[in-house]
Amino acid sequence: MFKLWATIKKDVKILLRDKVGISLMFVMPIILVIVVTSIQNSTFQLVNKNKLSILICNRDTGKSSAELIAALGKIGMFKVSQTPKNLSEKQINDAMHNNDAMLGIVIPGNFSAKVSAKSKNAAGKALTSFGLQGDTVKSKANDIDPLTLYYNPVLQESLQLSVKGALQSALQMIESRQTLRTLYYSINEKELPQQLENEMLNNKTVINEVPVSKDGLRRTPNATQHNVPAWTIFAMFFVIMSLGGSVVREKVSGSFIRLKTLPTNYMVGLLSKQITYMGVTMLQAFVIFSIGIWLFPFMNLPALNLPSDLTALVVTTLICGWCAVSYSICIGVFAETQEQANGFGAVSIVILAAVGGLMVPSFAMQGIFKTAANLSPMHWCLEAYYSLFLQGGKLKDVLSNLTLLVIITVVIQFVTYLGLRRKNLI
Repeated sequence: MFKLWATIKKDVKILLRDKVGISLMFVMPIILVIVVTSIQNSTFQLVNKNKLSILICNRDTGKSSAELIAALGKIGMFKVSQTPKNLSEKQINDAMHNNDAMLGIVIPGNFSAKVSAKSKNAAGKALTSFGLQGDTVKSKANDIDPLTLYYNPVLQESLQLSVKGALQSALQMIESRQTLRTLYYSINEKELPQQLENEMLNNKTVINEVPVSKDGLRRTPNATQHNVPAWTIFAMFFVIMSLGGSVVREKVSGSFIRLKTLPTNYMVGLLSKQITYMGVTMLQAFVIFSIGIWLFPFMNLPALNLPSDLTALVVTTLICGWCAVSYSICIGVFAETQEQANGFGAVSIVILAAVGGLMVPSFAMQGIFKTAANLSPMHWCLEAYYSLFLQGGKLKDVLSNLTLLVIITVVIQFVTYLGLRRKNLI
């Protein structure tokens, strides 16, 4: 025990001398979690606050186009502005750039007339099926000329689909409203009362959104709950920048060889490094979680809500830290120089983060990448944290994830042992 304690004190002193490593392990992840959470929080609130700017060039003078513009404004997704009606395509593009608008819509000049003709045709068919053809206006409806949607190429495909869906909903509402008016007039020979029209069109089925959780409580997911656990894992694995380099320095300086001449076992040294840097990973988690809990509200970001099962959180953090430390030591054993350890270590961590779902959700991956996600230790770390933070899980709910993580860690430890034996360091 005395040998272990002395070795731990030695590793702590070496760690405290590594100012660059400490900054990479603490300052970089803190900046990263704040920046990424702020950006993603803006994306989460896009519909409510940061509306998409849209320019509308209305070449129609009828009532339907005005109702369409009003409907787009009521959706809550767009900040609507109008341009003169006789702009060319180039002028519309220039207007979008000048007004920093992401979207532009051109409503054709015969829009209202075509909507009216289509509604009369639909109403006539409905009345015929009811046996009430009588004085129904018979007209052959042509297809409505398409609206032209211009969009900035930087707009993501998912947002483009959302915009098209919102536009289709607004168009459907306008056509349904006009058809209902025509039907009512054909039957009653008077205009449809506004109150009745609103009651008939706004009588929609309510959709209740309920996030699924394992403890039965309703939680609203936000950018903080997603990002803080994810980038805490990233910070843990970035101890490789200090620990991997430390292992390489001891190899190059001959410390490994000198330790073989002393009445001790090098496994004591490896255990010391694991205990020391597992303490670092626990401190990283404490600092980042504290920032999420206390600092984020002052930055107008959602506060981090810790899981109800704090024991499960501590156990998960310990095992994640153990895996990160084991991986760092493994890289340090096989690297020949400190540059190799830092370079390969940093790149491999980014790759493991991308494959593991920290940057792109694993459920969105396909084919070989979805299979590769199961081999990334970060994937199982993230699954365990998400089960606790987002789904209200307990320790029993994350045991399967932690078991797989322990298996991966043991494999990494065994590979490290083989590397030490091959290099005659133990």
